[in-house]
Amino acid sequence: MSLFPCVPLGTLHIRASLDQSTQTNLLNDAFKVSEEAPFSHARTKSGGVYSAKMTNCGDVGWWSDARGYRYTAVDPRSGIPWPRIPKSFNEALKAVLSETDEAGFKPDACLINHYTANAKMGLHQDKDEANFSQPIITISLGAAADFLIGGFARSDKPIAALVESGDVLIMGGESRMRFHGIRKIYPGTSPLPDLEGRLSLTFRKAT
Repeated sequence: MSLFPCVPLGTLHIRASLDQSTQTNLLNDAFKVSEEAPFSHARTKSGGVYSAKMTNCGDVGWWSDARGYRYTAVDPRSGIPWPRIPKSFNEALKAVLSETDEAGFKPDACLINHYTANAKMGLHQDKDEANFSQPIITISLGAAADFLIGGFARSDKPIAALVESGDVLIMGGESRMRFHGIRKIYPGTSPLPDLEGRLSLTFRKAT
């Protein structure tokens, strides 16, 4: 395990946490989720379009459109409940967290983002959840990416860390409300033959 340099305790970068077999199982189950709730480009409140595609699984899913940012119990596009969080997701998360301060974390939402060659995610805070004492935990699959983590204002200069397939990021405690984002991905670096680009599985306790 290693901490981001110069960042308060609460941001933990666990490198190469998941082996190839586990990553493949997670990828296959993410694809199954997308068969029920297809990936799509959500829209911002102002009418822009996210460059990364997204979908969800869990009791609720995060969504964005002209109505704003929110969690919903159903896919707004279909009116159908989001797929359940796959067993493989929960098992991988439990194994990763077993030796951390977040061992008791039980998510009720998982946002799945798919980043292709030119996709990115601007600096933002995760603040649509009911309880900010719960961490945000992201599993990376596929291509390497530059993950940015900044301060508590969007204008604070962020630092960058390279996240690779099988890495896990935990943002909790002092770091829970820090701005963060994805600056770029590195096409052609995915060790998973069935995945072009990068998938992020971001687990939250939303309700």
